[in-house]
Amino acid sequence: MNLRSLREREIIRAVRREFSGETGDIVLGIGDDAAVIQSASRRLLLTTDLLIEDVHFVSSLHPPYLLGRKALNVNLSDIAAMGGRPKFALLGLALRRGMAKDDVTKFFLGFGAAAREHRTELIGGDISTSAKMSISVTVVGEGKNPVRRSGARPGDYIFVSGTLGDAAAGLELLKKGYKLGRNRRADVLLRAFLDPVPELSLGLALSARRAATAMIDISDGLSVDLFHLSEESRVGAEVYLARLPLSPDLLSFVKKPEGLALHGGEDYKLLFTVNPENLGIIERLQKKHKVYWIGETKRKSGIFLTDEKGKKRPLEIRGFEHSA
Repeated sequence: MNLRSLREREIIRAVRREFSGETGDIVLGIGDDAAVIQSASRRLLLTTDLLIEDVHFVSSLHPPYLLGRKALNVNLSDIAAMGGRPKFALLGLALRRGMAKDDVTKFFLGFGAAAREHRTELIGGDISTSAKMSISVTVVGEGKNPVRRSGARPGDYIFVSGTLGDAAAGLELLKKGYKLGRNRRADVLLRAFLDPVPELSLGLALSARRAATAMIDISDGLSVDLFHLSEESRVGAEVYLARLPLSPDLLSFVKKPEGLALHGGEDYKLLFTVNPENLGIIERLQKKHKVYWIGETKRKSGIFLTDEKGKKRPLEIRGFEHSA
């Protein structure tokens, strides 16, 4: 297999074909936000993520304290997407040779702060050195009713749990030299990228009420992650351009924000589908959570974008590719 010629989803397909066997303990294996293992009377959720310097983050742009927070929180977002609760974390860390001791300390302070906020205990890991910093985090959680990517059905409503494109805009501002604490609106965008917050409370609520038929977190971009959900559920989708939730902070910096909202990535919001019969549950959840209706699933395959005039076109599937 020539990895350079394959995109991430193609690699995952190949791995799933090779390791598709399931034992009685495996409820859900490769291909979702987390694996699900049956252990005694509990269902355990397991997920892992890798952050590599100059691929997923740039050290000169990302304060080490916030990088520590983000390293854990992006993994907790996967647990949120399964409707679970995080319990334990393992950290594999390759420190850049010559990295300042103060930066290492701040990284662990940030990681610890995020762990305390979300009641997640660091229980082990490994530390080494490398030419570039590499961070691998594994999280173990619990979930009574894990929400898969594969449960959407034609006619479901599509929702997202917050505004889109803010993180991608924040990254662009960082590249332009913006710093935290100098502009209120810019700070919202910068923090969306530097310090994302996992939607654990909403994920748990959707799972407990069995309101979401399918769910995924938006890490690679709305278009890519909607494609993943649609592919696993074997449904099509239609997204209404006018219904994309855009923050006033984004609109104050970007004249044409649709591209960032559709393809920007790193939002770490929840993208989920809901049977029309459960819309009352969503309305009640909207009193506490930011939840926006953006489209519907369809019987016919393909993902389409409909503009304000009702003109429909195929939605380009474009976002961050980990193995591009």
